[in-house]
Amino acid sequence: MSFLIPAAFADAAAPAAAAGPAAGGFEWVFLVGFLVIFYLMIWRPQAKRAKEQKNLLGGLQKGDEVVTNGGIAGKITKVSDDFVVVEVAEKVELRFQKQAIAATLPKGTLKAI
Repeated sequence: MSFLIPAAFADAAAPAAAAGPAAGGFEWVFLVGFLVIFYLMIWRPQAKRAKEQKNLLGGLQKGDEVVTNGGIAGKITKVSDDFVVVEVAEKVELRFQKQAIAATLPKGTLKAI
Protein backbone atom coordinates (compact mmCIF):
# COMPACT_ATOMS: atom_id res chain seq x y z
CA MET A 1 0.00 0.00 0.00
CA SER A 2 2.90 2.39 0.54
CA PHE A 3 3.50 2.51 -3.22
CA LEU A 4 0.28 4.62 -3.62
CA ILE A 5 1.47 7.48 -1.43
CA PRO A 6 4.26 8.77 -3.76
CA ALA A 7 1.83 8.61 -6.68
CA ALA A 8 -0.70 10.69 -4.74
CA PHE A 9 1.93 13.32 -3.98
CA ALA A 10 2.95 13.45 -7.65
CA ASP A 11 -0.67 13.89 -8.77
CA ALA A 12 -1.31 16.63 -6.21
CA ALA A 13 1.78 18.64 -7.16
CA ALA A 14 1.23 18.68 -10.93
CA PRO A 15 -2.21 20.41 -11.07
CA ALA A 16 -1.20 22.99 -8.46
CA ALA A 17 1.62 24.26 -10.67
CA ALA A 18 -0.67 24.48 -13.69
CA ALA A 19 -3.43 26.29 -11.77
CA GLY A 20 -1.12 29.03 -10.47
CA PRO A 21 -1.32 31.54 -13.38
CA ALA A 22 -5.05 30.92 -13.96
CA ALA A 23 -5.86 31.62 -10.30
CA GLY A 24 -4.19 35.05 -10.53
CA GLY A 25 -6.78 36.25 -13.04
CA PHE A 26 -9.63 35.10 -10.85
CA GLU A 27 -8.21 37.05 -7.90
CA TRP A 28 -8.41 40.28 -9.92
CA VAL A 29 -11.99 39.55 -10.92
CA PHE A 30 -12.86 38.89 -7.28
CA LEU A 31 -11.14 42.11 -6.15
CA VAL A 32 -12.91 44.23 -8.79
CA GLY A 33 -16.23 42.59 -7.92
CA PHE A 34 -15.70 43.33 -4.25
CA LEU A 35 -14.91 46.99 -5.00
CA VAL A 36 -18.05 47.34 -7.14
CA ILE A 37 -20.20 45.87 -4.37
CA PHE A 38 -18.51 48.16 -1.82
CA TYR A 39 -19.26 51.18 -4.00
CA LEU A 40 -22.90 50.25 -4.61
CA MET A 41 -23.77 49.23 -1.05
CA ILE A 42 -21.74 51.64 1.07
CA TRP A 43 -20.25 54.60 -0.79
CA ARG A 44 -23.20 55.66 -2.98
CA PRO A 45 -25.90 55.60 -0.28
CA GLN A 46 -23.65 57.49 2.13
CA ALA A 47 -22.89 60.15 -0.48
CA LYS A 48 -26.61 60.46 -1.22
CA ARG A 49 -27.44 60.95 2.47
CA ALA A 50 -24.67 63.54 2.85
CA LYS A 51 -25.99 65.46 -0.16
CA GLU A 52 -29.55 65.42 1.23
CA GLN A 53 -28.33 66.64 4.64
CA LYS A 54 -26.32 69.43 3.02
CA ASN A 55 -29.38 70.55 1.04
CA LEU A 56 -31.53 70.41 4.20
CA LEU A 57 -29.11 72.55 6.21
CA GLY A 58 -28.63 75.01 3.36
CA GLY A 59 -32.36 75.55 3.00
CA LEU A 60 -33.21 76.28 6.64
CA GLN A 61 -35.28 79.44 7.05
CA LYS A 62 -36.93 81.38 9.82
CA GLY A 63 -40.31 79.80 10.61
CA ASP A 64 -39.36 76.24 9.63
CA GLU A 65 -40.41 73.56 12.09
CA VAL A 66 -37.52 71.21 12.79
CA VAL A 67 -36.47 68.31 14.97
CA THR A 68 -32.90 67.94 16.25
CA ASN A 69 -30.74 64.83 16.52
CA GLY A 70 -31.60 64.81 20.23
CA GLY A 71 -35.34 64.75 19.50
CA ILE A 72 -36.12 68.38 20.41
CA ALA A 73 -38.79 69.85 18.15
CA GLY A 74 -39.32 73.55 17.63
CA LYS A 75 -39.65 76.48 15.26
CA ILE A 76 -36.61 78.32 13.91
CA THR A 77 -36.57 81.98 14.95
CA LYS A 78 -33.10 82.96 13.74
CA VAL A 79 -30.61 81.50 11.24
CA SER A 80 -26.91 82.37 11.04
CA ASP A 81 -24.03 80.75 9.16
CA ASP A 82 -23.33 77.98 11.68
CA PHE A 83 -26.14 78.22 14.24
CA VAL A 84 -29.93 78.30 14.41
CA VAL A 85 -32.10 79.50 17.27
CA VAL A 86 -35.08 77.22 17.86
CA GLU A 87 -38.12 78.18 19.91
CA VAL A 88 -39.19 75.03 21.74
CA ALA A 89 -41.90 76.64 23.90
CA GLU A 90 -43.30 80.11 24.36
CA LYS A 91 -40.37 82.41 25.21
CA VAL A 92 -37.96 79.45 25.44
CA GLU A 93 -35.26 79.51 22.77
CA LEU A 94 -32.31 77.18 22.33
CA ARG A 95 -29.28 77.68 20.11
CA PHE A 96 -28.09 74.70 18.04
CA GLN A 97 -25.41 74.12 15.48
CA LYS A 98 -26.93 73.56 12.07
CA GLN A 99 -25.49 70.04 11.98
CA ALA A 100 -27.72 69.16 14.96
CA ILE A 101 -30.87 69.55 12.83
CA ALA A 102 -32.07 66.10 11.77
CA ALA A 103 -35.17 66.94 9.73
CA THR A 104 -37.75 69.55 8.92
CA LEU A 105 -41.36 68.96 9.87
CA PRO A 106 -44.47 69.84 7.86
CA LYS A 107 -46.03 73.19 8.76
CA GLY A 108 -48.45 72.93 11.68
CA THR A 109 -46.91 69.81 13.18
CA LEU A 110 -45.94 71.55 16.42
CA LYS A 111 -49.48 72.84 16.97
CA ALA A 112 -50.85 69.32 16.47
CA ILE A 113 -48.56 67.88 19.15
